Amino acid sequence: MSYRTTKPKPIDPDIKKSVEEHGSNPEALLDIFQELQIMYGGLTKEIIYDVSSLLNISTQHAYGVASFYSMLSLTQQQGGVMRICDGPVCWLSGADEIHNSAASIFEANPKWNIERTSCLGLCDRAPAVLVNNEQAGPVITEKIASLTTDYIGNLPDYSESRPGETRVMMAKAGIIDPYSLDSALKHGAYEALKTSLNRSASSLIGEMEESGLSGRGGAGFPVGRKWRFVAQENRTPTYIICNADESEPLIFKDRVLIDTNPHQILEGMAIAGYACGANEGYIYIRGEYESQALLLESAIKEAENNGVLGNKVLGSNFSFSIHVHRGAGAYICGEETALIESLEGNRGEPRLRPPYPPKAGYHGNPTLVNNVESFAAVPAIISNGADWYKSLGTYKTPGTKIYIVLGDVNAPGLFEAPFGLTLRQIIDDFGCGMKPGSTFNFALTGGAAGTITPPSLLDVPIDYASSTEGISLGAGAFLVCDQTVSPVDFLREVLFFFKVESCGKCTPCRVGTHRSYEILSRMTSGSGKPGDVDELYTLAEVMQDSSFCGLGQSVAVPIKSALTHFKEAFTAIETA
Repeated sequence: MSYRTTKPKPIDPDIKKSVEEHGSNPEALLDIFQELQIMYGGLTKEIIYDVSSLLNISTQHAYGVASFYSMLSLTQQQGGVMRICDGPVCWLSGADEIHNSAASIFEANPKWNIERTSCLGLCDRAPAVLVNNEQAGPVITEKIASLTTDYIGNLPDYSESRPGETRVMMAKAGIIDPYSLDSALKHGAYEALKTSLNRSASSLIGEMEESGLSGRGGAGFPVGRKWRFVAQENRTPTYIICNADESEPLIFKDRVLIDTNPHQILEGMAIAGYACGANEGYIYIRGEYESQALLLESAIKEAENNGVLGNKVLGSNFSFSIHVHRGAGAYICGEETALIESLEGNRGEPRLRPPYPPKAGYHGNPTLVNNVESFAAVPAIISNGADWYKSLGTYKTPGTKIYIVLGDVNAPGLFEAPFGLTLRQIIDDFGCGMKPGSTFNFALTGGAAGTITPPSLLDVPIDYASSTEGISLGAGAFLVCDQTVSPVDFLREVLFFFKVESCGKCTPCRVGTHRSYEILSRMTSGSGKPGDVDELYTLAEVMQDSSFCGLGQSVAVPIKSALTHFKEAFTAIETA
């Protein structure tokens, strides 16, 4: 008896070359997939199989990664991709109309594929669009066809401070050339690193603890304390990770910090590396920030070529290398353990904690994860001292914060100021007041996972503890809505974001976000039912108590705050 055998199909040389250029490292799976998608227009079953074979990983694992990230396509597409943001800010700015118009204009054009996408981190350019990897906005209907040629909208300029600002992290914006190391050095870049190398690691950590710098990603955990946790671990190697995956709606501060002064972020990471005993760092940046990733890579290369980073930093015995790792569209990767999973070449699903990253992070080793804004504040603190930093504000939380104000205000955008501002001050003093004809109705405070705040809380000082009073600081963003915006419609859009971005790992979040959005969609379409409000509250409680990670747990915050402060709006629809 004879058996027929199938001869394996030869692997495409371009696929083999891409894998080899990444050292045949399974942790580079996401980078390889992104390169091959550009090359082939998508990731077919054959491509995924070939990559898994070359990396000696299971096809199931490779497919799991390919299917997880929204910027990866499992089908081949002809031509370019136009991703239209439908985050809450863009929704308020008419993104639905832009999407419908673009779909109509390009319907018969095989060279372009129109897709929706969650928040692009371009809220100051809403409604925003990503044309292949190029950021564009604000987009107006008349200019949609020009997006494929030369129109990118207007790029906001933050080089000039607003009245009342106290600039630390933004102090050099518009002064230095972000593409020039010489320009950065001329204005004091890496002087704090030079000072640090002549101090003990323990004194640097003590300085950070004394300064009171808190994490700027939203949780507000003391930076110095986290550094100490990492430094006291005996296992090596130790890693430094900069979390630049700001995928939360309303937030774009990290993008602006990178665009205006990338070297202060690199310097902050290097100081942290020296203090914590690490020689290697990673910047995990969201895939939608390609131009910012390229800027960081350019800054790193120039710094290494001039002995400021890399081997024997500034002539010392300390070496520190920084790598840029691109995400591919996943809000959950802003959670530190999901970020580490993604960095290791896996689906970006959160890990069970404890252990926490300072004890067991990247490769199971001690790992410091701080936000872009946190690292950006470090050089100024080391140069000027903890007492100086604490003197910048009179409020109980020391230092400055980068704030974002958006929506129905006259001057939306970004500014830097001490803690303790009230929402009224943010609107009137820095946002130049409500737009003509607009009356304050509510604000989403802190980000998508923040509180929906009524007029009665306009005068509450805001910091990391103010959430107990009903107004969140979070990452420092505030979306102001006037009397024309329904809190029910608005909450539906927030839940749409969470529904789409839930990683699906745990049932409470996966089902809870979907069911909440389903109820709110019915309510806003005139099909509300008795008991809808109670079910929404119950779902919020279940997600808050039972979700695996902070994403599902925090979804309850906007739901419960909206139902508390605007219950009449919900019950009126429920019983209509």
